[in-house]
Amino acid sequence: MIVPDDGVLMVLCCWIKPELETRAQFVLLIMAARRVSSLLSRSFTSASSFSKGRSSSVSRGIGKYSTAAAAAVEDPITPPVIVGHTKLLINGQFVDAASGKTFPTLDPRTGDVIAHVAEGDAEDVNRAVAAARKAFDEGPWPKMTAYERSRVLFRFADLIEKHNDELAALETWDNGKPFEQSAKIEVPMFARFFRYYAGYADKIHGLTVPADGPYHVQTLHEPIGVAGQIIPWNFPLLMFAWKVAPALACGNTIVLKTAEQTPLSALYVAHLLHEAGLPPGALNIVSGFGPTVGAPIASHMDIDKVAFTGSTATGKIVLELAAKSNLKTVTLELGGKSPFIVCEDADVDKAVEMAHLALFFNQGQCCCAGSRTFVHERVYDEFVEKAKARAEKRVVGDPFKGGTEQGPQIDSDQFEKILKYIDYGIKGGATLETGGEQFGSKGYYIKPTVFSNVKDDMQIAKDEIFGPVQTVLKYKELDEVIKRANNTRYGLAAGVFTQNIDTANTLTRALRVGTVWINCFDVFDATIPIGGYKMSGIGREKGIYGLQNYLQVKAVVTPLKNPAWL
Repeated sequence: MIVPDDGVLMVLCCWIKPELETRAQFVLLIMAARRVSSLLSRSFTSASSFSKGRSSSVSRGIGKYSTAAAAAVEDPITPPVIVGHTKLLINGQFVDAASGKTFPTLDPRTGDVIAHVAEGDAEDVNRAVAAARKAFDEGPWPKMTAYERSRVLFRFADLIEKHNDELAALETWDNGKPFEQSAKIEVPMFARFFRYYAGYADKIHGLTVPADGPYHVQTLHEPIGVAGQIIPWNFPLLMFAWKVAPALACGNTIVLKTAEQTPLSALYVAHLLHEAGLPPGALNIVSGFGPTVGAPIASHMDIDKVAFTGSTATGKIVLELAAKSNLKTVTLELGGKSPFIVCEDADVDKAVEMAHLALFFNQGQCCCAGSRTFVHERVYDEFVEKAKARAEKRVVGDPFKGGTEQGPQIDSDQFEKILKYIDYGIKGGATLETGGEQFGSKGYYIKPTVFSNVKDDMQIAKDEIFGPVQTVLKYKELDEVIKRANNTRYGLAAGVFTQNIDTANTLTRALRVGTVWINCFDVFDATIPIGGYKMSGIGREKGIYGLQNYLQVKAVVTPLKNPAWL
């Protein structure tokens, strides 16, 4: 059974009858289209934090693109699916919001409504927190043996693999990313994350430490309690895994907010997690908007820890709310403006392909995207020409169509923001090599865009665009590019392309970022930690470091009477 991406109809999960599992019997709920901007007007940050609308100068940049590929976008493939889970998950049950309100989740290929999802608010957060607190204080999850918890997580990973195509289709439909990316990379990686942390569940332990005196001293690594988690829209499933898997492995309970643009896949996998044996209350999901769900989670007095992935502006608000409430611990994975440095000894063809991946992957909607491409002057002109050619070959279209490399942007606001920055680049004096306008006339597609002759003080070189816009900057000396690469408020990641190990080592240690990829990019193995320097975040996720976010260390000291040794 193929299930569309997080967006049209959520798959009818456990209670769908086998005899109904045929394509002909799926019911497609096609509703009136509605612009996403109505949703984002209630974004987590205040209206002043974001630029709304689009200038006339950007509007003039949108043109027709009359090709066969564009025509295919006008007639999108219809994924066969029924959305079965659109309600809130509280205490093991899918329930309506207390207010009875719903909001639409949209297909970014068209702007059409996929389904209406329960819209939570502070009252629902309170209900979810109460369920999570009871499940932690009284329920079986933290009291299970670590081995039993690991078995639940392993069973869940098996179910994910069983439903790979359904999940991939949901993720693609709701988010717009290519189905092949969802099915072959992201869903398998989701299962891998849960298996990784399932394996750690029964290997979490403290230490016995010597003391200067007759004392037995041990440390206990205890679950932190109720964790609040807020995930973004660009990688809904993977961000769910990054946060939920380590928290559950450590024995915590969770209240999770989905992104309002992509709520469906989290609700579907939550059903599978309970099918795998997760007890009620251990995971609760409240869909909704930042001010009415995100803020109550960050400021809740009975939540012990909050983890957030999203923009730096919103991360600051989360940190402030956590501090003003109960001073809960906070993990933040925030924005980036990552440098991708092409050295003078680089194989230009390989460098072009890697830089293309670093920027355009996931429609450019990646926090660690290599969005400042620094190229040595010796190879600069050759690189620009080949980067332009590669961008023009990139296949843009319906993400359900085989061979598609780039689907639509997530929504109208992001679409308009990207076009606005393209206009900034043109007006700022950068050279628009290719792209720079809408692809087709329906949905939120943008042509792959390449700018050359970009200067450090241009907005397109300073701000996180979060779209398919490559900016190529020229440099002369290694010391120069180190200073320029570090001259940013961000510090999430960097890429280095060189054949010289000494150059690689010099850059690795000099760049003030959380991850440096040498002759590769976007390697997101479960074992590799990710997190940022400066305004790119606090703490690390993934790998063994991800467990530390959800554990407390307790020292236990006991006097020894007449010890045989110390």
